[in-house]
Amino acid sequence: MDQITLRVPVAVKAKVTQALKDRILKGADQALSDIDREMQNLEFQAKRMMTEQAKIDAQGLISLRAKVEEQKQRLAAAKAKAQHDREEAEQLTLGSEIRQGTLEQTVVVKVGDDLEKLMGTEILLEDGKIVSIRQ
Repeated sequence: MDQITLRVPVAVKAKVTQALKDRILKGADQALSDIDREMQNLEFQAKRMMTEQAKIDAQGLISLRAKVEEQKQRLAAAKAKAQHDREEAEQLTLGSEIRQGTLEQTVVVKVGDDLEKLMGTEILLEDGKIVSIRQ
């Protein structure tokens, strides 16, 4: 066998522009708002369910409280992460490059090819448009 077809990763990076920074901040703000809304909904639902459960079974109330606390902790962790992500977004420097994700490309390699060179391919975006393909 002299050749083989492989799928290799392609890093996608974006040049930080004011529009990108604003979009990232808007997404972080939306995530925080969604989490706050979910926390309020949980509080409302928990009070109602605990009142109903207290009438039925005190033992079930303990289990229900534990589940509610677990949900509260999960939401608190998500909120802390979203706040951290927002703070990081605020610190982005215009013109710098940030990683946006990874795509794949299919390549045919043969004996003697430089695989490391093929593995280092990057696409650079600026406001959603490809401005550079680097190897």
